[in-house]
Amino acid sequence: MLTQAQQERLTRVGPGTAMGTLLRRYWMPVAASVDVAPGAARAVRLLGQDLVLFRSTRGELGLLDERCPHRGTSLQAGCVDDAGIRCAYHGWKFAATGACLEVSGRTDAALLARARTRAYKAEELGGLVFAYLGPEPAPLLPRWDLMVWPGVLRDVGRATIPCNWLQIMENSVDPIHLEWLHGHHLAAVRRQHGLPAPTQYPRRHVEIGFDRFCYGIIKRRVLEGGSREDDDWRIGHPLVFPNMVRVGADWQNRLQIRVPVDDTHTLHFWYCCWVPPAGVTVSQDEVPVYEVPFRDERGEFILDFVDGGDIMAWVSQGPINDRTRELLVESDEGIAMFRALLREQLETLAAGGDPMGVIRDSAENEIIELPQERNKYGRGREFLRDAIAMSHVRHSPIRERLLEIFASSG
Repeated sequence: MLTQAQQERLTRVGPGTAMGTLLRRYWMPVAASVDVAPGAARAVRLLGQDLVLFRSTRGELGLLDERCPHRGTSLQAGCVDDAGIRCAYHGWKFAATGACLEVSGRTDAALLARARTRAYKAEELGGLVFAYLGPEPAPLLPRWDLMVWPGVLRDVGRATIPCNWLQIMENSVDPIHLEWLHGHHLAAVRRQHGLPAPTQYPRRHVEIGFDRFCYGIIKRRVLEGGSREDDDWRIGHPLVFPNMVRVGADWQNRLQIRVPVDDTHTLHFWYCCWVPPAGVTVSQDEVPVYEVPFRDERGEFILDFVDGGDIMAWVSQGPINDRTRELLVESDEGIAMFRALLREQLETLAAGGDPMGVIRDSAENEIIELPQERNKYGRGREFLRDAIAMSHVRHSPIRERLLEIFASSG
């Protein structure tokens, strides 16, 4: 149980807040690369700040405060050319650096200097556009393995979830929910709809464990009938501090990235990297992005797939879960560990240090390999079959291609 003050410190993400200051030390994805064609602009909201992301006709990314410094009109409707973005209201023009290039046809230096707007860093990797809102010098954009591996297929699912980022992240260190929410509950829902039930999730946990490593926390489990020799314990999978979890099975590798839009909304990315089995060659011109629906036409939660159950559990806790009323038990040790890690990194930052996972060494950043079990639950191929059929993957535009690969690989 947390006090109200502790809760506020860990959940609020706007400018000037403790957690907002910590999270601004990390690169956060705000869009897919395919969202921002040359000459396009789109509004994005990150950590309580309204921004405009654009790509010049030469291909340069820009990320600026959304409001024009003239009279506050949104730059999202502006015209983009080879040099920057021009406000639709009066034509003031801004470069990706934030410099004002033109004020209604005037170019006197003093006025242009006063009209400068706030600019932020934006970089691309693996089909996503990342933003950095923190102080200089900016750290390196981490080159996570599945974002840079060659010869793979990638796709990106996303949804804006109407709740605070922390209750989503705490789910990542709560192993027991798999056997209940994704096992027994999902089976009951799917049977009601005349659909096949999951075969892998409803297995009882006999042991769970959590170990700290250089990028966060490794989550481990032993299932009924298994042992510590199984991938689920021996390798496990990581919570990557502060806002990701790495999961997958067999030839699927996935990052779930939870981007705090503001205190009560989270942009959730399912970033999937499919490493084809031996003998299968794949190619891809661009990384597709797709929306993951979680409510039906009546506004009810869609519960017949794994991620729909997760979203229901997160959102039904409220916009910001009231942790002053919670009752934690022994199986919630991972949640307590993650909260302690957040508090520790806040203290590290306050003392002037870089928090966990901030990367400044280019040698370290050539490729960052993360641990992940392959033979998940001791039945990696069967687990992957359930994942393709009963997860966000059912909405993927490359799903049929994945099924073809699955069938051809035995």
